[in-house]
Amino acid sequence: MSGAEDVLARIRGVEKVFRRGSEDIHVLRDLDLDVKRGEFLALMGPSGSGKSTLLNLIGGLDHPGRGEVVVCGENLGALSNRQLAAWRARHVGFVFQLYNLLPALTAERNVELPLLLTRLSKAERRRHAGLALRMLGLSHRLHHFPRQLSGGEQQRVGLARAIVADPTLLLCDEPTGDLDRKAGDEILALLAALNREQGKTIVMVTHDPHASHAASRTVYLNKGQISAAPPE
Repeated sequence: MSGAEDVLARIRGVEKVFRRGSEDIHVLRDLDLDVKRGEFLALMGPSGSGKSTLLNLIGGLDHPGRGEVVVCGENLGALSNRQLAAWRARHVGFVFQLYNLLPALTAERNVELPLLLTRLSKAERRRHAGLALRMLGLSHRLHHFPRQLSGGEQQRVGLARAIVADPTLLLCDEPTGDLDRKAGDEILALLAALNREQGKTIVMVTHDPHASHAASRTVYLNKGQISAAPPE
């Protein structure tokens, strides 16, 4: 059994209920999960099983109705919204299915955005953004706008934005869901390299069994609970 120092995210007894009209929707039910430091974890399950909700809880974007979420040594439920924002800026990089790039900004400026919350000078922010884009093979795209980039390039810009502040944890919500197989495989290879070579802890939500093969461990959600095997 691994020691507490090996666990980066510890989720215990978590429940999440959404209200839809007069109906309560139980999205997560008494859920327990440990994410080890340096792990590449894939979360799989049918639509509505709670995968993205769990990802949002780990990233401090939402609060559980009940239970405890401890990530990077912080009990997220005990933090104010301001403290959570500072914690996310320090520890978490997000990668989204639809890239979430600002169309009026160049690739370089999109990647620079998380650094606006730091004390880095403008020149230092641009240098860090350029380094992140070069790391992902986009040094020739620094001054291109999202509309001038392919889907795979846009997702690499999104990944560069996620890593530019050197976060402890990468949270990826269907990062290959809007890409063809070739572009998707390139993103998966980059994630695997970040995990293997830089020790980044990664939690990735995916519907695609092919994508999950890039991870070191896969867990399944079914009706709001963790399962060791895919639901039948």
